[in-house]
Amino acid sequence: MNLMSMNSMSMNTTSELTIVIPAKNEAKLIPRLLTSLTTQDYSKMSSTKVLVADANSTDGTPEIVLSFRDQLNVSVIRGGMPSVGRNLGAARAESDYVLFLDADIELAHPSVLRRAVELAQRKQLHCVTTNILCSDGNWIDKLFYAGNDLFQYLSCLHHPFATGMFMLFDLNKFRELGGFHEQVRFAEDYLLSQQVERKRFAIVRGGVYTTNRRFQKMGHLRVGWLFLRIAMNYWNENYFLRDHKYWQT
Repeated sequence: MNLMSMNSMSMNTTSELTIVIPAKNEAKLIPRLLTSLTTQDYSKMSSTKVLVADANSTDGTPEIVLSFRDQLNVSVIRGGMPSVGRNLGAARAESDYVLFLDADIELAHPSVLRRAVELAQRKQLHCVTTNILCSDGNWIDKLFYAGNDLFQYLSCLHHPFATGMFMLFDLNKFRELGGFHEQVRFAEDYLLSQQVERKRFAIVRGGVYTTNRRFQKMGHLRVGWLFLRIAMNYWNENYFLRDHKYWQT
């Protein structure tokens, strides 16, 4: 389903929040995320749809996800590349907000989800994100993520950005912006959040825990250089359409 299909769907909302998680072969890590959702103090968590957009996993990810059905209102839907999976999930949403989460993270604080929704409602925000923490990495990994968080705060002065690790969107605004660009090879979350007005963007404290596996696969220097190039090319969509071998490492 494409973004044209999204816009043709009924805009009558029936709930407050839908959670969308793109995943492929995340059997090892996705239980951490789903467990952290069960511990959130968000009062509507039990009725919130959690859609895992699975990209043909071969490690039992769908079966593990469905084992949480007694704790969460969780379903497995068709996925693809992260941008495709996110858009497919958002197309099914009939809520005021949609929260995009990466499958390899976990919510670091039991109130982060509730406070993100409350902040979005109170200030009529279009996008809310949070900090990234790396609990199991070395000091270099943690320094890189601390730098990312600092840059994210500084970006609020010009073009704010969020990552798909935690990206809460006003659903109507998400559809108005056209959703995630499905042709870009990476950083589709960065490109989408760049379109949000500064006054409609915020960072809520609480954070998400992520792993250091990207550093292990690509190395710190390559990750740092790629991040720098992203920042330098925020205006240049063609840069993101080129294949930088991000998903082949």
